[in-house]
Amino acid sequence: MASELRVNTLKDASGNNSIATSFVAGGSAKAWTHFDSSGTLTARDSLNVASFTDNGTGNYNVTFSSNYGNNDYAMTSTSRSNVTFASTFHGDNQTSFVRVFNIQHSDQANADSDTVMIATHGDLA
Repeated sequence: MASELRVNTLKDASGNNSIATSFVAGGSAKAWTHFDSSGTLTARDSLNVASFTDNGTGNYNVTFSSNYGNNDYAMTSTSRSNVTFASTFHGDNQTSFVRVFNIQHSDQANADSDTVMIATHGDLA
């Protein structure tokens, strides 16, 4: 049987540096991933990510294991490529996935990158 721990505040081992549990729960990334899109989409590591869909060059869906309560969550992202600098942007926020676009700086075209990293923040369903 699962147990439950109910607390209002967390402190470090010496009893200092307190933080409200609501801040921790509300401010923590609910999903994140670090993946390679330069060939077959391959996750290096992730949290709450079930799968990836390759929609074409520099265009991917990242599907969550646990859905968001609505599509108003925030996403931050970055990427790099061995060939050129690139930026990652999000398109569609859906409760079950986020669409990610990777754009090459030199010509503003979609491009795959050896490193793409995203994190999403919001309330899960």
